[in-house]
Amino acid sequence: MTPGFANRTDAAHQLAVRLHHLRQAPRGVVLAVPRGGVPLGAIVAKALGWPLEVVLAKKIGHPAHPEYAVGAVSLESVVLTPGLVLPAGYLAEQVARIRQRLQQRHRAYVGNRPPLVLTGRTVVLVDDGVATGHTLLATVELVRQQSPARVVVAVPVSSLQALGRLQAAADEVVCLLAPPNFQAVGQFYQDFTQVTDEEVVAVLHAAEHPPA
Repeated sequence: MTPGFANRTDAAHQLAVRLHHLRQAPRGVVLAVPRGGVPLGAIVAKALGWPLEVVLAKKIGHPAHPEYAVGAVSLESVVLTPGLVLPAGYLAEQVARIRQRLQQRHRAYVGNRPPLVLTGRTVVLVDDGVATGHTLLATVELVRQQSPARVVVAVPVSSLQALGRLQAAADEVVCLLAPPNFQAVGQFYQDFTQVTDEEVVAVLHAAEHPPA
């Protein structure tokens, strides 16, 4: 039987236990990667007593090999892999297209509320799992542009290759499983039902307006 998690809630509670040492970190914030990372991020944020934010970023794929990341875009910035030669106008076109989609998702998730400033904060990036790691690696770079005090990546499961890359990029990586037989993130969840945009909005609203 493949070891793993019953569902995202189970994975999040296990992850929160492993992150308990961060509770005393000053000015912490949990950044959840939509959509699957948001339910986990909410549980982790509540356990740490930190605010929950979504981090909206998307990789820029190579024109000949879309799965290969040549950079990434967020609402505020762009990071690029140095030394690449790409067709004229390709990057500008991709950045504009991706940023338009990110702006639409930001409005859907949090309305007009501006993103939290990360300068000087301890940032925990949460996702429900990592396969290639390209997008999460680029997200780490984008977050670092805001000069946080520390960047911690927290995931329930990762491929060994992605884990090594993340450990080189982040200040700390908390990963519960890095199995050699990794094929896909969903392989390690009994229930890996897709998270909808409506669920993301509901989770974010509940985190921002907890019951009295």
